[in-house]
Amino acid sequence: MASELSDPEILAHVEKFWAGRKPHSPIYQFLLEDIQLTHASKGVVRARLLLTNNHVNAHGGIHGSVSATLVDWVGGMAIAAWDNRMKTGVSTDIHISYQTSAKDGDWIEVEGRAGKVGGTLAFTTATIWKVVNDQPGPVIATGSHTKFVRV
Repeated sequence: MASELSDPEILAHVEKFWAGRKPHSPIYQFLLEDIQLTHASKGVVRARLLLTNNHVNAHGGIHGSVSATLVDWVGGMAIAAWDNRMKTGVSTDIHISYQTSAKDGDWIEVEGRAGKVGGTLAFTTATIWKVVNDQPGPVIATGSHTKFVRV
């Protein structure tokens, strides 16, 4: 995880962007109601979430669809943080590699990075960690997300 400092202006923009989006997305309201943005800098966003019963599968581990939702969400947030835009496009491609799990009651951290934001496409990567001793611990999943941003 990079050590760049959070930019208060970008963080304020991303928080405003998220506040405007959440009411229009029932799935985000259900899964990410309590997500806490903790960092924003140019093209980088981090957030933490306490996993609940709503986030786990029948085996008690974080559901793959929750990880996919987080990769989708944080990719859009990273694009918003790229240049303070209010439109982050639509998904064209998403890939996720699941590496370990987390359970109800665990804190997780997700980071999104916009690698390139062009006039047509934006490319982001995401990492989801289990939080251990208030620090990023084992990687739960990594992902990549491409969005069509000329909308």
